[in-house]
Amino acid sequence: MSYEANVRRVTPYVPGEQPKEKNIIKLNTNENPYPPAPGWREIVNTIDEDAFRKYPDPLITDLTHAIAAYHKVDIDKVFVGIGSDDVLATAFLTLFNSEKPVIFPDITYSFYDVWADVFRIPYKTIPLDENFRIKAEDYNIPNGGIVIANPNAPTGILESVDFIEGIIKANPDSAVIVDEAYIDFGGETCLPLIDKYENLLVVRTFSKSRCMAGLRIGYAIGNVKMIKFISDVKFSINSYTLNTPTIALGLASLRDNEYFEECCQRVIATRERAEEQLIKLGFKSTNSYANFLFVSHKEKKAEYIFEELKKRKIYVRYFKKPRIDNYLRISIGTDDEMEKLVEALKEIV
Repeated sequence: MSYEANVRRVTPYVPGEQPKEKNIIKLNTNENPYPPAPGWREIVNTIDEDAFRKYPDPLITDLTHAIAAYHKVDIDKVFVGIGSDDVLATAFLTLFNSEKPVIFPDITYSFYDVWADVFRIPYKTIPLDENFRIKAEDYNIPNGGIVIANPNAPTGILESVDFIEGIIKANPDSAVIVDEAYIDFGGETCLPLIDKYENLLVVRTFSKSRCMAGLRIGYAIGNVKMIKFISDVKFSINSYTLNTPTIALGLASLRDNEYFEECCQRVIATRERAEEQLIKLGFKSTNSYANFLFVSHKEKKAEYIFEELKKRKIYVRYFKKPRIDNYLRISIGTDDEMEKLVEALKEIV
């Protein structure tokens, strides 16, 4: 018998293209178009050899303290990992250990079902309605856990805190993960609910609003017991996660809140302006609260527009999946990049 009989096989997550060619406009992976907080350069110049020679702090103490202070929560309610993907994966492995299926929307971040498959977690996808909205009553079923991205990806649609609370309240025996990767672009966070519901875990990232996708910093906030459970699993897999330079750069970002808020507002303003321009060109939009737009055209097929944009060295995201195969997800770039996108779309549509 071949060793392959014992291989764990899954269909992997497929990230957006990372083209190597120069002089392109890259609007396909939801990266922030602006540099990180200006303090990063000074930090890099002052990093000494010990940051590379010695193991990093396994407790990520300084950054964990800073995140806790920023959100005004106790330090033992914070878990830090290598990007929100690492945090979510560890949370899945820790919290979803039931024979009942974990449930999440049929159109959402496409890593959720991959983690479920990898960890052998039973799951069930719940269809969004015809407007890509969650139907709260559909989550009042037996389940082994719930995952909700808010704002959702790839639609960008935001549900209210009261709406999310209704789902949490109706499922007291299930861990509920709220993935807030895009919450800083105009949404209201569910973090205040942490002290009210012990089954809630809110996951955040530095990749989007803090312009640091290349460094991989993510974190979760929940009640003390839940964070302890997740930390125990993390230390059973890898005791050293974030490297020392990344920790230092994350601290620099948290110290410059003025710059952080300025970047978020610039992205929001560009998003709203670009949405207006695309609607004038015959697109319809989902009213995104993220750093991207999710649009379809009334006449031209999404795949055709996607390919025509690539010919012009403009990369957006196209998902060849049921229900959304005629939509494009367009990350928000600089004003100049978005103007070039609009000019290209005028030619195409």
